Amino acid sequence: MARFLECTDRNYQKMEYGEINVPGLTLIKLADFFQVSLDYLVGRSDDREQ
Repeated sequence: MARFLECTDRNYQKMEYGEINVPGLTLIKLADFFQVSLDYLVGRSDDREQ
């Protein structure tokens, strides 16, 4: 996943553990990858649809 997001493994690990704020463009990339809405990705909605 780190390679897909074009970041280091350590940076991705920090994202997973909530140690750093995830940049907006990275969130968009993740939402597109998992085919879910941004609101679903960040826990603001139970609706997976984009």
